[in-house]
Amino acid sequence: MSKKVRLVEVGPRDGLQNEPEIVSTADKIALIEKMYEAGLRRFEAASFVHPKRVPQMADAEEVIAGLPDHADASYIGLCLNKRGVLRALATREGGKRGVDEVGCVVVASDTFGQKNQGQTIAEGIAENTDMIRFAKAEGMIAQVTISAAFGCPFEGDVPQSRVVDMAKAMAEAEPAEIAIADTIGVGVPQQMTDLAGAVREAIPASIPLRAHLHDTRNTGIANAWAAVEAGIETIDASLGGLGGCPFAPNATGNIATEDVVYLLEQSGVNTGVDLDKAIACNRWFATVMGRELPSLVARAA
Repeated sequence: MSKKVRLVEVGPRDGLQNEPEIVSTADKIALIEKMYEAGLRRFEAASFVHPKRVPQMADAEEVIAGLPDHADASYIGLCLNKRGVLRALATREGGKRGVDEVGCVVVASDTFGQKNQGQTIAEGIAENTDMIRFAKAEGMIAQVTISAAFGCPFEGDVPQSRVVDMAKAMAEAEPAEIAIADTIGVGVPQQMTDLAGAVREAIPASIPLRAHLHDTRNTGIANAWAAVEAGIETIDASLGGLGGCPFAPNATGNIATEDVVYLLEQSGVNTGVDLDKAIACNRWFATVMGRELPSLVARAA
């Protein structure tokens, strides 16, 4: 295998945020530990949002405090505003490890942005620029996701030029990474190829790209392959294909970690993930959730 793609396990945050039944802090931590044992090294562990808006994330600080201190793991805390960044920084007080990365989000739609975090596009760019610079000044890694980059549940099509302009604006803050997100699972492979290529040309080569994909219309796994072929070297995925957004009607789960691992490894791309262990984690977490998880590879195995 000459090519390597890194995966970010977003199950503990994006995979669970839309679940009505609260998953215990202990089970969230165990999920991260089991996926670490399967080979994952980067985790979206929690989001620092108001618990009334996303009740599943009410224990964010407790999850972060209980995470295993693996030197080669990186834990991401999602932050939608400066208050979230301050909460992320607080997890590191007193010499604690806390959050390794601040994950910022700017939405490529005024309507969705206002519903998701109370910001227009312009406000989101300004706020996230400040958040990234502040987090970096405090010694933290800061990256940003352009959400709804492939389409908006309220406004419909999102022009490619808008996403490119937003990426250029965010690149000025020099984030560690920029992700393009198909938040509602509306994109197709050609769109991924075109958008990834346009964004890559528009921002400095020193800023890597990441793809965040949902499988609402059964195109997520194809979009992942298109992203890899377009040169994107980091893909978000969620154990079992869990996920969804509380503010995006009918949006379903992220692409399943197991499915992405199978696709890439069988195609000669190294992920560093043990598929059998990931499937075993799927089986265990299905008992936590009380239902079979969506991943097709796990079902087939």
